[in-house]
Amino acid sequence: MATFTYTARAANGDLKTATIEASSREDVVAQLRRQRLSVVKVDEDAKPKKARGSVGMRDIVIFTRQFSTMINAGLPLVQALDILAKQTENKVLSEVTRAVVFDVESGHTVADALSKHPNAFSELYVNMVAAGEAGGILDTILMRLATFMEKNDALVRKVKGAMIYPAVIMSVAGLAIMVLLIFVIPVFESMFASVGLALPLPTRVVIGMSKFLKSYWWAVGGGIAGGVFLLKKYYATPAGHLAIDRLMLRMPVLGDVLRKSAVSRFTRTLGTLISSGVSILDGLEITAKTAGNRVIQDAIMASRASIAGGDTIAAPLQKSAVFPPMVISMIAVGEQTGGLDEMLSKIADFYDEEVDAAVSGLLSLLEPIMIVFLGVVVGGMVVAMYLPIFDMINAVQ
Repeated sequence: MATFTYTARAANGDLKTATIEASSREDVVAQLRRQRLSVVKVDEDAKPKKARGSVGMRDIVIFTRQFSTMINAGLPLVQALDILAKQTENKVLSEVTRAVVFDVESGHTVADALSKHPNAFSELYVNMVAAGEAGGILDTILMRLATFMEKNDALVRKVKGAMIYPAVIMSVAGLAIMVLLIFVIPVFESMFASVGLALPLPTRVVIGMSKFLKSYWWAVGGGIAGGVFLLKKYYATPAGHLAIDRLMLRMPVLGDVLRKSAVSRFTRTLGTLISSGVSILDGLEITAKTAGNRVIQDAIMASRASIAGGDTIAAPLQKSAVFPPMVISMIAVGEQTGGLDEMLSKIADFYDEEVDAAVSGLLSLLEPIMIVFLGVVVGGMVVAMYLPIFDMINAVQ
């Protein structure tokens, strides 16, 4: 897509100058003519301007709530979008909104215009907007969408927060061990060598580790980097993605957090889509793409195939052995009573609280484990260095 600057004359004689992204000059002219504008000049920008940065979840939530409020107040779509483009603080979102305004003025639906910008608006967002336009309840759908995104973002931050804590502790522990082995242990080694004292086994092991790290630090660094690279390559394969995601779900404590967060995300996403008028088949497909775990994704797609074949959602979910029995039972009841969307929302609310409890339990368990780990590793190295000193003191006495 190239960026063009055009000047066109409206039916009342006013001149309008603006920029637009299009595949060619002819495409620009065609779009302007559809708006009943007389083209005066179209120039292709030599260096298209692109805003640097990204569109954060908070920016999209504010955009969505304000858009919903203005539509509910009776403002036309184009005017509402134009106001949003001018007042949003995020430069990338502002440019995207201007492009959406132009597309809507050209006769596209809001959903079609938003679909051209996947970096800002997800497939789920676009489908819900399309359902809102088709049903004439776009303001209601947008408000529901903003609430959904806020809750989903809060859930993601909880899980990430639970994973950041052990990662930071392990990084600090690794740095402390490297400093001891590279800078501190050699000082003790020189002192012991000058005395000529026989060293106990723990001391010899620690000194050996220090010598190896000093001599082959490049091999250790390369091995870690290579391991991370190979793990990423393996995870990029379908089999590797499935195997690692299945392993993550089976991990003690952490697996429970991931499972509960996946259930919460699945039920809230599907419930929101169904209540917004999206078909069950499309809803399941969109939900599968946002599952965040290949095992969960496969289970959801199996449910979609089951629905397409005239069966229920609950049966294939039960076969996957991923979802708890309570979730399966509540979904089955929701299908039988015709209140599936409401039942899914209740499950999501319950599992949001379960995720909070699971994250708290994970952090409570990790704190003593990390303390013991640091005490054993770092404390063990210090004790190993002081053992020969104790022998020297005993020899003097």
